[in-house]
Amino acid sequence: MSQKFIAKNHKKSRRKLKLFVFLFFFLLSIYITYQYLEQCDFKLTDKVLVKFLLKQENIYIKEDVSFLGKVKEVVANPVFLLNQNYKGLVKLEKEVKKEEQEKKEISKEPLIYIYNSHQTEEYAPSNIAEYSVKPTVLVGSYILQERFEDAGLPTLVEERSIKDLLRANQWNYNYSYRASRIYLDDVKKKYPSIRYFIDFHRDSLRYDKTTVTIGEKSYAKLLFLIGLENPDYEKNLAFTNQLNAKINEKYPGLSKGIYKKGGEGVNGVYNQDSSEYTILLEVGGPDNKITEVLNSVNAFSEVFREVIGTSEG
Repeated sequence: MSQKFIAKNHKKSRRKLKLFVFLFFFLLSIYITYQYLEQCDFKLTDKVLVKFLLKQENIYIKEDVSFLGKVKEVVANPVFLLNQNYKGLVKLEKEVKKEEQEKKEISKEPLIYIYNSHQTEEYAPSNIAEYSVKPTVLVGSYILQERFEDAGLPTLVEERSIKDLLRANQWNYNYSYRASRIYLDDVKKKYPSIRYFIDFHRDSLRYDKTTVTIGEKSYAKLLFLIGLENPDYEKNLAFTNQLNAKINEKYPGLSKGIYKKGGEGVNGVYNQDSSEYTILLEVGGPDNKITEVLNSVNAFSEVFREVIGTSEG
C-alpha cells in the first residue's frame, strides 16, 4: 500500500472525525440549551420580539463563529441565539414592561389606530420565533407602532382578541370585519383624536409573488385593498393613491398596487366607511420572514409619515 494512499485515507479519516465531533457537540449544545430554556420562566412576547428585532437591526445570523476553537461555521440555529441573548432578552422584557407602564401613565392622545381584522395570519417561522412566538400580523402592527412613535406619532395597536369576539357572538371567520368594526367604533369613541386607521393584513400568495429585492435587502411586497361598496370609497382611494404613488417613487417594485374589490360575494366595505383615512394594507405572505416584513414596514412607515406630514404639520 503506497504512502500516498495511506496519507489520503488518514486525511479523510481526520475530516470525518472533525465532522463527527462538530455534530456531536452541536447537537449536545442544542439539547442542553433547550432543556435550560424549558426551565426558564421567560416567555418571549410579541412586543419583546419586536424590540429584539429593532435592537438587532435586522441581524439574525452570526457569521464566522469559532466552534471548538477550530471549526468555523455559520450558526443560524435559534437555540444559540436564544442562549446568547437570554440575559439581554430578560432585560429587554423588563424595559418593555416599564415602557408600557409609562405609556399608560402619560396621557398622549393617539393619532393612529392599527388593528388586524385577521389577527391570526402568520408569517414564516424563523429563528427565535420558533421557540416561543409565531410571527403574525400583530407583530407587524407592533413594529409599525414603534416606527410611528419613534417619529412622534402616538399610535394605538388593538390587542383585544378578534377570535374571542367571534366565539362570543357565534360568528365564523367570515365575520372578522364585523368583529373588528366593534373594536374600531369603540376606539373612535374613546379616542376622538385618532385620525388614521390601518387594518394590517398578510396576503395568501406564495413567496415568489410576495417578495422583492431592492438594493441589498429583501422586502415583503405591499398591497392596498379598496372596498368599492363603501359609498365614499373615492375619498379612501385618493388617500391610498397618495401612499402608493410615494412608495413607487421611493421603493420601486415594493407595492403590487391597489386592488379594488366589490360586487356580490365579497365584503366590499372593509370598514373603510368609518373614515376616509381608513386603509387596508397587506404586507407579504405566509412564506415571508419577519425580517422581510420589518424591512417593508420600515419603508411604509417612512412613506406614510411623509404623506400625512402636510396634514399634521
